[in-house]
Amino acid sequence: MTGVPTADHNEAPQRRRPAVFFDRDGTLIVDPGYVYRVEDLVFVPGAVAAIKRLNDLGYYVFIATNQSGIARGYFTETDVQALHAELQRRLRGAGAHVDDIRYCPDHPDGTVERYRRNSDWRKPQPGMLLDLMRCWPVDRDASLAVGDRDTDVAAGEAAGLRSLLFPGGNLDEFLALHIEARRGAKRIR
Repeated sequence: MTGVPTADHNEAPQRRRPAVFFDRDGTLIVDPGYVYRVEDLVFVPGAVAAIKRLNDLGYYVFIATNQSGIARGYFTETDVQALHAELQRRLRGAGAHVDDIRYCPDHPDGTVERYRRNSDWRKPQPGMLLDLMRCWPVDRDASLAVGDRDTDVAAGEAAGLRSLLFPGGNLDEFLALHIEARRGAKRIR
């Protein structure tokens, strides 16, 4: 199974809301390479504030992350799930949360047979983003994908989303400019 949904939500009809689809490593958390241990979880500057801002504005907040370290045998899906649980715990401590998470453990060059394959969930393919939009009432036209690699941008664009390449620095400051610009444009119409 590839990237099981991590949030329980009511499947009853809900109003469509904008969403931000974040890459994880290098966008939300510091990426020294293959982060999987809870003790190595460090948020990039402004990440917690950016998520809280989006929560307060009524956006869904999602994570879609390639995790080829699973296919390469560096760590397990259980390790990734534990890291995501800790990420959520720390966010909740700051009054923030991520609504749902998808990850892709697959890689065509993996050493673990069960994950050695091509997947439409592996970015730059849009599978994880499309699955999130299938499961949640997302207003696609008002949503964004944000990542630190060209593959993140390509996945967002393939899913029909406006996509931003995060150059590093303070994520909240970077995102605030784009969110406020979008909100201002809606008010002008």
